[in-house]
Amino acid sequence: MTEQGVRWTAEQVLALAPDAASRKAGSRLGAAGPWSGAGCSAVGVVWGLCKGSGSKPYQTVVDTAGPAYKCTCPSRKFPCKHALGLLLLWAADAAAVPAGADAPDWAEKWLENREPRGGARQRKDEARPADEEAARRRAAARAARVTAGAQELEQRLADLVRGGMAAAEHAGYGLWEESARRMVDAQAPGLAGRVRELGAIPGSGPGWPVRLLEESALTHLLDRAWLGVDRLPEPLAATVRTRMGLPASARGPAVRDRWLVLAQYDTSDGKLTTRRIWLYGRESGRTALLLSFGAAGRAPDLALAVGVVLDAELMRHPGAGQLRAELGERFAAPVPGEAPPPGGSVGEALAAYGLALRDDPWLDSWPVTLRDVVPVPAAEGWQLADAHGGAALPVTGSAVARPGLWRLAAVSGGAPVTVFGECGHRGFAPLAAWSPDVPGTVPLT
Repeated sequence: MTEQGVRWTAEQVLALAPDAASRKAGSRLGAAGPWSGAGCSAVGVVWGLCKGSGSKPYQTVVDTAGPAYKCTCPSRKFPCKHALGLLLLWAADAAAVPAGADAPDWAEKWLENREPRGGARQRKDEARPADEEAARRRAAARAARVTAGAQELEQRLADLVRGGMAAAEHAGYGLWEESARRMVDAQAPGLAGRVRELGAIPGSGPGWPVRLLEESALTHLLDRAWLGVDRLPEPLAATVRTRMGLPASARGPAVRDRWLVLAQYDTSDGKLTTRRIWLYGRESGRTALLLSFGAAGRAPDLALAVGVVLDAELMRHPGAGQLRAELGERFAAPVPGEAPPPGGSVGEALAAYGLALRDDPWLDSWPVTLRDVVPVPAAEGWQLADAHGGAALPVTGSAVARPGLWRLAAVSGGAPVTVFGECGHRGFAPLAAWSPDVPGTVPLT
């Protein structure tokens, strides 16, 4: 491991921040002034003492192979501002965080107490129910409750169609929320989420009855698929179970690859924060999605710097066209990645989304990389247009409001760029970009 070659960029560090306030506070601590005793090892461990308001400095250590963090400050955010500041200092100033030093005792103790690689998986395997018959009975009981919930929702949708879509605006959100709670009671959280989305459509703007009909049809399709799940091919049946919200563990052989971290972003429903991390395998050519969750007010545990490459194993979840995976053993510290994944045209991106819908009709979007596109303003928002003429993709409304769109325009400067994002029926959400004039991956989230 070379001293400076594997140090991250400031953007890769800030991509780990749980929120904007943490990014701002961490940036203020990214200078040498408050730090002492800082250093880093050849295996990607960074440590330092940060002067705080008390008499004793905060002890901060980061294992970049995780990444994992430990700080003696009282913050409940992960990473805290001190960890972010230390990583920013490490990224920018090799003299302030020299390599090759011996870690202090407090950092070594934390490293020794950390869980050995693969330990979590081993304990998970050991925790499987010894009584498989009892496990099957519990699964059958839950399936029966889900079936009852699906049948009840079918009746709710039939009443909606009979009463007319336009009447849904006058019924109010209360009936939808009550239906969602009943789906939760039926242990079908996937259906509950779709019901809440249906309840938010009436009165949402021009054309809402058409959108309500479309989403109701997709919900009806999911209901009918569940009620006949035993007759479906196993890959599609696994997809239906996942869409209903039934838990599924990663299966099959692990795939070891050099995984480029393409993007990381969080969404929240007020109760749960969901973090999505997109990866691309350099050798396998596979795209994978890691999901991590955090209760309200807390960031998810898993965080990976955008633009780095991990030598690691992934275990895939079952299902037709499913990209979700779980991160397994990591074999080396992350290193910066430069080249983007191979991309295609706008037409090829739309074709890829169409093929994915064949396996999973409930997909909102599909990950694609666009090659040689230019961000241009249009009459209604922005578009990503093929640089050599032809088709263009509208940028989704939610993406237009993000500062990342302006960053994309700045990176392009009117010239063609490569863009990774999610392509769906609402348009294209750009998540990362690459330009010949800008080294590395530029996060857009």
